[in-house]
This record gives sequence, C-alpha cells and structure tokens, in this order.
Amino acid sequence: MSENATATAAATERKSDAAVTTEQKSPAGREIARRDTAGDRGRTSIADIVVAKIAGIAAREIDGVYDVGGTTERVVGKVREVLPGTGVSATQGIDVEVGERQAAVDVSIVAEYGVAIHQLAAAIRRNVISAIEQMTGLEVTEVNVTVHDVNFGDEVEPSGSSRRVE
Repeated sequence: MSENATATAAATERKSDAAVTTEQKSPAGREIARRDTAGDRGRTSIADIVVAKIAGIAAREIDGVYDVGGTTERVVGKVREVLPGTGVSATQGIDVEVGERQAAVDVSIVAEYGVAIHQLAAAIRRNVISAIEQMTGLEVTEVNVTVHDVNFGDEVEPSGSSRRVE
C-alpha cells in the first residue's frame, strides 16, 4: 500500500472513530452520555444532568406551571432553599434518558388552578423539545408530563369561612 493510501485510510478511520458514541459513568455513578460528532476536531460530551437542567428550566418558563416535581421532591426542594449555600435544583421533577442521538424526558409538575392542563402539557412539551434540540442537537423522542397537583393560590378561601388571624 502506498504512503498516500495509508494516510487516507488512517484519516478515514479517525473520522469514523469521531462518530462513535459511548456511555460512561461519572465518579458519582451517574451516566454520562457521550455524543461525538463526525468531522469535528474533537469530541463533544453532554452529560445527562445537562439535558435535565435544560428541560427543567424550559418547563419552569411556561405560564401555568406552579412548581416542578412530585410531593417528595418539592419537600426536599423546600429544605434545600432554607439551607445556606444551596438553592432550588434545576433538575427537580425531571428525569431524562439520553442515548447516542436521542433523548426522552419525563416532567412532573404542579399546575396553577384554572389552567387548561392539556394545553399546559402541550406548551411544556414544545418548549422542552425546542430547548433541548437547539442547545444539544439531540433529537427529543418524547416528553411525558405528569401533573401531580393543582395549586389554588393563597388568595382562594373556602366560601363562607372567615379568617381567624388577620
């Protein structure tokens, strides 16, 4: 084989290696999705937590979402808010599965009273899909929305009741 043919074969092999995607475990035991793009001069790795944060922020942007997460997650979130040096987790109520080129997202929310839940879920889906696809290049195969509760707000009081404390 000529020197030029050997160099071409080596370059082709490097390009095919660049298109390989693998999954590894981080030191904390969380899976890290590695998404490598062919033709780039290096590798791009996107961790699951990154996709989860993008989804969490996108879900919170929608009017009608009172909070994100189930009951237990929200209680833990309230405790985190009180502790110094911690804050609300952007991944609270979000579960993701990230593959080579695709991602699936589960979002748990508390809706505000009076909002059409089917329209709220559709808006969350659109925003989450758009944010993840634009920021990561991953194809979002599904966004499942679970509504755990409805928040009635502080100003709503049962009819006929009077305030005990003013």
